[in-house]
Amino acid sequence: MLVAALTVEAATGRVQNWLAAQESGSLAISDWVRTEFSSALAIKLRTGQLDAPRRAGALAMLTRLSLESITVLPVASEHCRAAAKLVDQHALGLRSGDALHLAICAAHGAILCTLDRRLGEAGPAVGVQTLLV
Repeated sequence: MLVAALTVEAATGRVQNWLAAQESGSLAISDWVRTEFSSALAIKLRTGQLDAPRRAGALAMLTRLSLESITVLPVASEHCRAAAKLVDQHALGLRSGDALHLAICAAHGAILCTLDRRLGEAGPAVGVQTLLV
């Protein structure tokens, strides 16, 4: 979702409007989100969807948001173990990264906000409230 907010994608306007409507300090991400964000931007750079200055600007903006208005939750080994258990539920079709997002949300009682319909549908099946933005 943050990739859409901080780069140009089809959902950019919708996500930016949604984020702007949230109270400062009410949102959290994990360190894993930072990893996925960097990976997504690297892919966009390699495929020509983003140039180096815009990539640097998006990374800087994520850092700024993390310092000013978004809480960053650490990833702990128990989150990884919980994510492995979620992935083991093969009928859910979860990828490891998505399972880790769910495990972290479950551990913190957080609502998972996503653009990913499959992830949004898997959350309630494992006891995590989700919001499809």
